[in-house]
Amino acid sequence: MSQPDVTEASIRLNKHIAQHLAIGRRQADFLIEQGRVSVDGEKPQLGARIDPTQAVVKVDDQTIQPQTNQSFAYLILNKPIGYICSRRQQGLAPTIYSLLPPEYQHLKPVGRLDKDSSGILLMTNDGQLAHKLTHPGSQKNKQYEVLLDRSLKQEHQDLIANKGVSLEDGPSKLHLLRQNNNRSWLITMHEGRNRQIRRTFRSLGYEVKALHRINFGDYQLGDLKPGQYKKAD
Repeated sequence: MSQPDVTEASIRLNKHIAQHLAIGRRQADFLIEQGRVSVDGEKPQLGARIDPTQAVVKVDDQTIQPQTNQSFAYLILNKPIGYICSRRQQGLAPTIYSLLPPEYQHLKPVGRLDKDSSGILLMTNDGQLAHKLTHPGSQKNKQYEVLLDRSLKQEHQDLIANKGVSLEDGPSKLHLLRQNNNRSWLITMHEGRNRQIRRTFRSLGYEVKALHRINFGDYQLGDLKPGQYKKAD
């Protein structure tokens, strides 16, 4: 398609997609390269710019709404064990959207928790914030209460906290604070790789019996009960 006129209101297409889908710009470029994006019915080129208030942008034939008069919403949800962070039910496992009323069904989780984990999920339609919170360079602290199947040996405590444990996607280093005993830990981490805590302990021969996230950046779970939600600033 031809390059649209560049105006003060125009932004890069990949930025527009990233903000609305809560993904990185490289991922947005990949979608464009794969031909999965259209602008006003035509296939765009990498580096294209658009007027986000006028252009009709579709990803996989799903329209991304223009930014005009868009209002953002932010919820903190206490995800219970057994629920999945997906819009589609998988087997008998319910989705987190079954906990929300219709007016919040359009919100997306910032970061995920697996089915067997519980705790704080930030739900929003603010893609820019979502990208900021989940980007590797953001260094946002996340805290988890973790229960192991057996006591954590001192040598493994030192390894996890100091050198880090080698995983297939790189070293995993966690800050550990013992709670009631050597099975219960408060864990602080900056990263958010898939099932990182569980994989870290599994590589050393431990099983995580419970994993509950209590903080995500500046957002705290507080006294919310499982399945409850509240508005966040």
